[in-house]
Amino acid sequence: MLKVKVRATLLALALPILLNATHILKDDILKLEASKLINEIGDELFSKTGINGYVIATNEHFPVGFNLVEYSKKYEDRMSKPYVLFIFAPWASITEELEMKGRVGLIPSSDAIRTLYNEADVKAAAVDVVSSKDSNSDEDKHNIGVIQAFSELAEGIARSKGIELTKT
Repeated sequence: MLKVKVRATLLALALPILLNATHILKDDILKLEASKLINEIGDELFSKTGINGYVIATNEHFPVGFNLVEYSKKYEDRMSKPYVLFIFAPWASITEELEMKGRVGLIPSSDAIRTLYNEADVKAAAVDVVSSKDSNSDEDKHNIGVIQAFSELAEGIARSKGIELTKT
């Protein structure tokens, strides 16, 4: 009987940790507040739509032509289907000729999931913030850009299912 009580207690303590899975698979650049907001949006998205949203925010310097889909495969064991993965890599090279840097990627778990959001709107939400000429630091722009894009992604999925989110 004592073993049963101990196991029940351990399960009760571990369950909230197991259920509070992170939506951020890699984070080299986000502030704590941004990470918290992304996880809140991701939790609400999953609880209301059953679709997981994940973020990779990396400071890796990807070369021109780097394959983000192949890169994402090393995170597959940490994602649950159905999902959409948002990758934000502000230091990735775009072309050999341009000095500009930064890549944004969206990788859905299926073509059916891809139809639930507008890829151009999600990418524009990040790029518009990051490319704006204002007094915000690059770090702040990166954080705001990731939040804006992930929020747009979640809103698009929810909207396609006739659901309203409150955290976005």
